[in-house]
Amino acid sequence: MATGAPPNYYAILDISETATDQQIRDAYKRAALKTHPDRVAADSPERPARTRKFQLVNDAYFTLSDARRRRDYDAQRKLFHGSSNGTARDPFEEEHEDDDAGRAHGAYSWAWNFFSNQSGTGGNGGAEHRQQTENAQFSDVFEEMMREEGMAQDDGTNRPTNRFWSLLGGLSGGALGFIVANVPGMVAGAVAGNRLGAIRDAKGKSVYAVFQELPQDGRARLLSQLAARVLSHAVGV
Repeated sequence: MATGAPPNYYAILDISETATDQQIRDAYKRAALKTHPDRVAADSPERPARTRKFQLVNDAYFTLSDARRRRDYDAQRKLFHGSSNGTARDPFEEEHEDDDAGRAHGAYSWAWNFFSNQSGTGGNGGAEHRQQTENAQFSDVFEEMMREEGMAQDDGTNRPTNRFWSLLGGLSGGALGFIVANVPGMVAGAVAGNRLGAIRDAKGKSVYAVFQELPQDGRARLLSQLAARVLSHAVGV
């Protein structure tokens, strides 16, 4: 059973308690790109801290992106803090690192504990299931952001897939080699309209699947460039 006060997921995503669903999604994009562990080398001393922050960002989005989970979370916060947390401390600073219930990815998750217990699946929730949920959340917005980037780079003929591969190939020699080796000529065209995740290569792989197969330095450069673009759009908003 989840114990103690829940983390301030609004502060983790840097949004207000009255944020709309779209504002929550946009905030998740920014926070996930800021904290993603693949932006540093696998042996970097920063990686454990980044991984933990990324997990908290995913917990925040998992909780706040669903109306029922958000309502239950808000109720729990009021039990501990009244109408507002009211603290100015680092939202990523935690009080429950020593709680051994609900360990996932080797780290405690208030959200995973609480909602797993509510659904009757047990306090630990399953580390593998949680990781799959995190991957699905990030891959969803990653494909959305790459599609948006492809459309922004388009020349008006509505070919985001072509632009996506040009961007990806330019970021890394390894990425370019992967594309040349696996895609004979043009990649498959984007499915018409607003369909998310429609950017596919000739073998039917999703953009996120291709991203995961890139070498570490290629992933880091792609995430850093995408973060710079996404965060620059947020300036003044």
